Amino acid sequence: MFNKQPPSSLFHRLSPAQILLSYYLIAIIISAAILSLPFVYKQGVDIAFIDILFTAVSALSVTGLTTISIGDSFSTIGLFVLAIILHLGAVGLMTVSTLIWLAIGKKIGLSERRLIMTDQNQTTFGGMVQMVKEIIYVVLIIECIGVVLLGTHFLKYFPTVSEAYLHGFFGTISAISNAGFSIENNSLINYSHDYFVQSIIMFLIIFGAIGFPVLIEIKAFLLWNRKKKRNRRFRFSLFAKLTTTTFFILIIVGTILIYLLDMNHFFIDKGWLESFFYALFQSVTTRSSGLSTMDIGMFTESNHLLLSLLMFIGASPSSAGGGIRTTTFALVVIFIITYARGGKKIRVFNREIYDEDLLKAVTVMILAIGFVFVSLLIISIIEPFTMTQLFLEVTSAFGTVGLSLGVTNELTWFSKVILMILMFIGRIGVVTFLLSFRKEKQNEGVRYPKERMIIG
Repeated sequence: MFNKQPPSSLFHRLSPAQILLSYYLIAIIISAAILSLPFVYKQGVDIAFIDILFTAVSALSVTGLTTISIGDSFSTIGLFVLAIILHLGAVGLMTVSTLIWLAIGKKIGLSERRLIMTDQNQTTFGGMVQMVKEIIYVVLIIECIGVVLLGTHFLKYFPTVSEAYLHGFFGTISAISNAGFSIENNSLINYSHDYFVQSIIMFLIIFGAIGFPVLIEIKAFLLWNRKKKRNRRFRFSLFAKLTTTTFFILIIVGTILIYLLDMNHFFIDKGWLESFFYALFQSVTTRSSGLSTMDIGMFTESNHLLLSLLMFIGASPSSAGGGIRTTTFALVVIFIITYARGGKKIRVFNREIYDEDLLKAVTVMILAIGFVFVSLLIISIIEPFTMTQLFLEVTSAFGTVGLSLGVTNELTWFSKVILMILMFIGRIGVVTFLLSFRKEKQNEGVRYPKERMIIG
């Protein structure tokens, strides 16, 4: 009577984006189930399921927004479990899956390579497996250095070696994954005058947010042997040039604006070095980290709006961060400038941008604004907090940052669900989210007459 297909057949009919979306949803369910186990928490701690689910989504999307105290709630085993989930979210499910497949000797076929390509937001199949190996290699090296440096430095803050290195380990994982979780309830406020800790954390945040392809290219550049290459110069890709330039311009401009907006308020009684590190750290952390050396509630509303904008932009593509991504922001700005000057084609670093990539960037920008606006509208109807507080909360979720004005744990369950959806979309990326709804290409052989439209 009915021609029923086996589940496996139906699963293989899904697009790579739909499969990837399913994998992340399954990972969230498994993470929530593991975080529901009693040994994950300290004795006597009882967490509501909505808060467990919120923590699981926040950890897998490496956001850092939390409705519970990490240090007061999780046991030592729980912290290691949380660190594993942060790793999954930081490097991507397909990267970890590929590493496991390689370890057990499984052949990486075309379908797996397509999934890796979608997860890492790449445009070609070539070199996917090698890229995964490079990502794991680079991340592990940076993490080991971070744990040793922070753990050793923390010996002067904690009574035992194990406690110092536990804080060093979790702090390193949280920073490089851009998660924003902290064992201590006040994030990094205790180290607001320890510029060594701040510098290490900022470097880790940058390594995690600048994009794994950029780190791989930097590694290749450092190992470049000019003698064997007959003195040829190393050529960085357009992606590396554009995303790195945009990334550091945002940090520099963000630092300057953060200081200027509060120079007569928060910074009025601060010395130049103290002011510089406060402004710089908050600018770096908005790339997608969420760790903070101060209570951002002490800033003026103008700075809260600036922080929200920086978080909305977020980190670079193929990184541990979220948001619309730096390349999206850069292409849209360059497009506006080019159009205003009467130009027809977008050119960057002596290269021309594909129309498809520009269309994708504009689409991502418009949809992201729509997601944030609708979410803010709904939450503002439900919650009693100010629009500035809610706007920062919403952009923090979408940008997978984790900065908050302290209202997260007071939100209703419905608002928490909206933030979870935003964190999920922010992690997988607007492009992947859009592709999950795409149907097979329709026949475009039929063409219709064109007609001009009045715009503006």
